[in-house]
Amino acid sequence: MCDYSLHNVRTRPAEVGDKLITHSFPTGTRGFCAPEDGNVAVCLLPGTELSFTGDVRRQPMWPWSKRAIKHRTAIFRQINKAVRNTHHDALEFPDGTIVLLTFLEECQHATVLQLPVTHQGESTRVPEAKRAPLVSSS
Repeated sequence: MCDYSLHNVRTRPAEVGDKLITHSFPTGTRGFCAPEDGNVAVCLLPGTELSFTGDVRRQPMWPWSKRAIKHRTAIFRQINKAVRNTHHDALEFPDGTIVLLTFLEECQHATVLQLPVTHQGESTRVPEAKRAPLVSSS
C-alpha cells in the first residue's frame, strides 16, 4: 500500500530483495523509492519486513527528542486506517515503537527481506483452534 498522499505519484509494488531509500515526494510526504528512480513510489504491503543499512533515524519533532531509533529492522504497518486524510504508512520496530514513515529522515537505505504471506480468502477462514466446538443434538 502507499499512503493517501502518494496516490498522485507513479507507484509499483515492492519485491523481495528490492533496495529502497526513504524519499520526500512532491506531494509533501515521505515514502520509499528505488535509489535509481525517485519519481516512482515503491508500495509495501502491511507485514513486509525491512532491513536498514544503519540505525533508523527520524526527524526530531522537538530539539530534545531522539533522532536514532537504534534498530535496523522493521515491519511495515498501516495505522489509524479509520481516520481519513492522514498518514497511515508506518514502521514497527522490534521494541514495539511505531513511527510514521513520513517522519523518517530522508535518504535512509533499506532492503525488502520478506513480503507477507497472502492467500485469497484466508482472512475469512477461522483457524481450527478458534472454531466453536460442535455440539451434538442427540
